[in-house]
Amino acid sequence: MQHRALGKSGITVPIVGMGTWKTLDVQGAEAIAARRVVIDAAIDAGSTLFDTSPMYGESERVLAGALAGRRDGAIVATKVWTASPAEGREQIDRALAWYAGRVDLYQIHNLVAWREHLGVLEELRSAGAAGAIGATHYQRASFPELMRVMETGRIQQIQIPYNAADDEVEHEVLPLAAQLRLGVLVMRPLGAGALARVSPTADELEPLRPFGVTTWAQALLKWILSDERVHAVIPATSQATRARENAAAGEPPWLDEEARDYVSYLARAMA
Repeated sequence: MQHRALGKSGITVPIVGMGTWKTLDVQGAEAIAARRVVIDAAIDAGSTLFDTSPMYGESERVLAGALAGRRDGAIVATKVWTASPAEGREQIDRALAWYAGRVDLYQIHNLVAWREHLGVLEELRSAGAAGAIGATHYQRASFPELMRVMETGRIQQIQIPYNAADDEVEHEVLPLAAQLRLGVLVMRPLGAGALARVSPTADELEPLRPFGVTTWAQALLKWILSDERVHAVIPATSQATRARENAAAGEPPWLDEEARDYVSYLARAMA
């Protein structure tokens, strides 16, 4: 598994991590145990970066339980998500209790009340309870505001959607992130699952085999990771086999321009 330094944050992350939206929002011993198997597979394959949020229901808690006894071997990215500063403090206190007093990447989810939360996260970082500070958004209409936050110089990382069928961030957001040397986590690398529901044929994937691609999901992940402005992708899955396959996309060789164009063509044809 390849790793990249997350911009100027001082944190090095595996370039394939794991998202937890929906997949870890479960209850009951049996369901939680099943998710533990998926997290085990991800960690064994080198995907030790996990992204979560209080917005994701039980996901923060379930992830914390799965990391019990091995917290030091994981990189935890979570978020504060509320318009209320008081509730934000409660979310932070819960997360710090769950994750042994430290969150490696603390993000402001969808820029909600970012002015109110940013100072609190900076205090956490100064105290050593947070590593990098970040901001996230998934909507194109909010990218201008995200870029204004980036330009404050007060965050070290952003999380944005980017995939072979949605490259809007290539125009302004990624160039600015590169200029400011910010870390970039990519959400929705598989289009929230939509891009992976229909796969090209084996013959159509054959030209990508020299790049180590054996599945369509790997092609989509490699398409993103071949852009060196990106530091990590965080696909979500509820299957251990998929977690291992996703992790395998984190190994070179990377796609050249022609291969990336070909994946983009296939993605749009599949959509």
